[in-house]
Amino acid sequence: MGETGIKVVPLTPEHWPDLEDLFGPKGPCYGCWCNHFRMPQKLRMPLLGEGARLLFEERVRKGPPPGLLAFAGDMPVGWLQVGPRAHIPEWNNPRRASTPLPDAPAEDERNWAASCFFVRKGFRGKGVTADLLDGAISFARDSGARLLEAAPMDHEFKRSNEGLYVGAERVFLRAGFSEVARQKEGRPLMRLVL
Repeated sequence: MGETGIKVVPLTPEHWPDLEDLFGPKGPCYGCWCNHFRMPQKLRMPLLGEGARLLFEERVRKGPPPGLLAFAGDMPVGWLQVGPRAHIPEWNNPRRASTPLPDAPAEDERNWAASCFFVRKGFRGKGVTADLLDGAISFARDSGARLLEAAPMDHEFKRSNEGLYVGAERVFLRAGFSEVARQKEGRPLMRLVL
């Protein structure tokens, strides 16, 4: 449990109802249900909403956990998709800020990514993202990852809360991440060697 009193746990099948409660009936990000980086847009778009929810529920049921849930008491308040880069192929697209570098290929299951955050309204700006990231570092390390990468928004760019689904650079810097590349303006590729 973090200093904020937030508990972070892997998203296993018994926590699926908690994720549904957190995301709401339509799901976050226009009904994406955290499939954005899992498949190409042409396959993902027709699924938005219920189809995406069913697909992600199946993913959670099959395991391994695709991320972490944060709880304030019994209330789910945050989510972070974190796991091997290989599980989120669109995050590795050569046109993205998150394109893998030659020393950390996506095919190596020890190279992990923290790709999507979601924090419940009313809990944003209260340290939930930092608690999720701390949990992700431990989860990745305990799962045999050799490094954890992210492509957050840098502090110079204006953004909405929804645009921060990739996280804010300052949270990663405080957690010990370093910038290893800048493949797109405003979006550093950051890494923590575990």
